[in-house]
Amino acid sequence: MSTRLASFPLGNADSTRLVLNDGRRLLFDFADMGKSSGSDIIFNLEDEIRDDLRAGKRSGLSVLCYTHLDGDHCSHSKDTFWFEHSSTLQSKDRIKFDELWVPAAAIVETGLTHPDAKIVQKEARHRLRAGAGIKVFSSPKGLEDWLRNDAKSGGLTLESREHCIVNAGELVPGFSKMDTGGSEFFVHCPLSWRQDENDDVIRNEDSIVLHVTVRVGGRDNRVLLGSDVNSDTLTEIVKSTKRHGNAARLEWDVLKLFHHCSYKALNKDGKEDDPTKPVPHVKWLMEDQGSQGSIIISSSRKIPAKGSTDDNDQPPHRKASNYYKPLQSNRGGRFMVTMDEPGKPTTVEFTSSGVRYLPAALAAPAVAGGQAAASPARSGSE
Repeated sequence: MSTRLASFPLGNADSTRLVLNDGRRLLFDFADMGKSSGSDIIFNLEDEIRDDLRAGKRSGLSVLCYTHLDGDHCSHSKDTFWFEHSSTLQSKDRIKFDELWVPAAAIVETGLTHPDAKIVQKEARHRLRAGAGIKVFSSPKGLEDWLRNDAKSGGLTLESREHCIVNAGELVPGFSKMDTGGSEFFVHCPLSWRQDENDDVIRNEDSIVLHVTVRVGGRDNRVLLGSDVNSDTLTEIVKSTKRHGNAARLEWDVLKLFHHCSYKALNKDGKEDDPTKPVPHVKWLMEDQGSQGSIIISSSRKIPAKGSTDDNDQPPHRKASNYYKPLQSNRGGRFMVTMDEPGKPTTVEFTSSGVRYLPAALAAPAVAGGQAAASPARSGSE
């Protein structure tokens, strides 16, 4: 079984799939932007997920993770997945998943307006009430308050749902480098104490950031799965990780880049610098922790040309890319943009010799008999 990570060409939107040694599939975010009104995205994310499940002879996803509930991370989820909280979202053609991963902010936030975000929140709250099929990342006071005041459950305690909660500095239960999947997940974000300091949910800064270790043939391949955090949050992650003696948990061979190549991840106040100059702790993370031959994947549109109409304040930022590109070139690595090949995933394979980029022709799902099965994948992992 080939262990792979694939990021999909969805414009400035996110979805990344990780296939473990034993064939389990974990999907981080789902934004099927090709189905959005007026979209110029040609990639069909739902079909890709289904085709891969059939090719891998899997009946569904092991994990569906939403790093946060912005629309570009959850769009069209309500039309695709089998949700436990509503019988109207349980038709036989929907994709099931064993476990849902969400940040605590996805539970406690009020006033959501995006229809898919509201559905994901309802599902997360339903599973947390039941105490099964969910991992909630971080345990801020707001989560404790929500559990205690939840009318539908009659009130719960943080302790009663401790088995559903994972905090920064911990490993996600159910995965190990030593089991058949060969992978473990170390949590860097959300930071509970930062949420306690804020009166309102700040989705980007309260989102999930993970360090993944994938062991193949005795070799550890390291992946940093970034979401949309900015340089302030990254600084706190680095400081906390160093303080606890876990600097190795920020080493990376593959970086799924933060916030669609925004300058804010390097330096939230560095809009005018060309190239963007990272703040000290982010500079360390980028320059000292990335390996020789490493790969950076920017889930974004093409990097704009200087002076073009797209060369503006919205990511992807040309000035930020002007920092990453020579950094990767100098260490024999790659800087890759998902929309550089708009119809094909950007795929990395993990091997006993390290990570390698897989061209689209080699990364395509191999379906038994050369044809996808006629019935859709509908349930959790085997």
